[in-house]
Order: sequence, then C-alpha cells, then structure tokens
Amino acid sequence: MAQFRLDKLLADRTQFSRADIKKIIRSGAVTVDGTKVTDGGFKVDPDTQTVTCMGKQIRGGAHLYLVMNKPVGVISATEDRKQKTVIDLVPKEFRVKGLFPAGRLDADSTGLLLLTDDGELAHRMLSPKHHVPKCYLVRLARPYEDSYAERFAQGLTLSDGMQCLPAEICSLREHENYALVRVQEGKYHQVKRMLAAVGNHVEHLHRIAVGSYLLPPQLPPGACLEVFHKDVESMLNLCEMPVLRDRVVYDFSSYSINESQ
Repeated sequence: MAQFRLDKLLADRTQFSRADIKKIIRSGAVTVDGTKVTDGGFKVDPDTQTVTCMGKQIRGGAHLYLVMNKPVGVISATEDRKQKTVIDLVPKEFRVKGLFPAGRLDADSTGLLLLTDDGELAHRMLSPKHHVPKCYLVRLARPYEDSYAERFAQGLTLSDGMQCLPAEICSLREHENYALVRVQEGKYHQVKRMLAAVGNHVEHLHRIAVGSYLLPPQLPPGACLEVFHKDVESMLNLCEMPVLRDRVVYDFSSYSINESQ
C-alpha cells in the first residue's frame, strides 16, 4: 500500500500552498486516525488511514478520477479567460492540483468526460496506438440510412483526404434521426466529419461511453461523480456495439437527447 509524506499529501489534495500546509500542520489542525500530527514528514496511507485537515477529511487513493456529464457551452480545458471550462464546474472539494480533462468534447457536444490528475492513465487513454473506443449518441439532420454502416466499416476518407479507421454506426430503431456511433480514434471533429462524408449533418453529439464504461444515465448535465481506479480501467477496455445498442435503447430517455436540445 502506498505511503505519502503528510505534507505532500495535503499539498497535492488541497488548495493550500506548501508554506500554508506547513503552518497548518504545526498548528495541530491535522489528524491521522483521530490523532493530531504536527510532523509534515509523517508517513500516511490515505487508502487505509483517515486524514483530516482543519476538520475536513482528505480523500484516499493515489489519484482522483471524476466522470462528468459535460453540458453544452462549456469547453474541455483547465482555464479560459472568456468561456466557462469543465474545471469551473467541479465542486471545490474535488479541485485538486493538476486536475485536467483526459480528452475533449467540443463546446456544443455533451456527455462523458473524464477529469483526473493521473497523467499516466490519461496518456494510455489518449494515445493513438491504444485505439480506445468511444461511443456517441448522434442526432442527425436527416434520417439514418442503412448504407452508412458499410461505408463506416470500410474506413471513410474525409473531405481533406484524411483516412479514418473502420468504425461502426447503427440506427436506434424507432428513432430514425438518431444513430449510435463507435469510433476507435479521436481525430478533430471526427464523428461530425464522418457523417458529413456520407451526406448527413450532426445536430447534436452526446458521448455515452469510453471503452466499456457507460455514462450513468442519472448523472445530470454539469454534474460529476468520483469513480474508482477499477472503473477508469474499464475505459481502456473494448466495448461491444450490440450490447451498448440494447442498453442505450432501453435507457434512451434518460440520456436527455431530445428535440428540445
């Protein structure tokens, strides 16, 4: 089990500076398993011990993982002078140092976005060589056509000549202007450009899964949920389209993709 210096743990998981942390520890405002600790070098295991700072419990685990249901109009960035970012939506108790979005969604797109301070895992997720699959609910300007599936499976060539890897697309049965799309790469505006290449237009894009991890349908837009490392590891796993399709159709209304958006 990982052990950390108390001062480093608090510096990493609070908004206080290292200088402030030293003062807080010396003041007796930090406890480990109910006992005051005034030595910043004291070793603690946050997974098995309860650490509090000024009466607030410090979470366990080496890294923080948050799943957000990104709303419209918010950008996938850590800071911006003009627009609201996903970090601005994170509750204060989760705003640890180094938190950033692992991947991105366009400002007008919604859905599953992982926020973390774990750079190594984010690299694994974003690296082109890993081909982490991502699934989207898409609202189309025109009804879905059966011919799309074969063209996606062959690997589309986009308008600028860029070649896409084979992808999957299927209709949502009774929802003729909706489709479920699964891609294994993350080119700029890829899903929108792929639908444009087959003669349609994306009116709304909502990411519902990364790997085999599904966005909880009950998570409201703008809200985030802390998840465990094992959940995040599932984002690196392959997902099967038919399974997702049945799940999405069953929970369709819960994902709030409707004509009013």
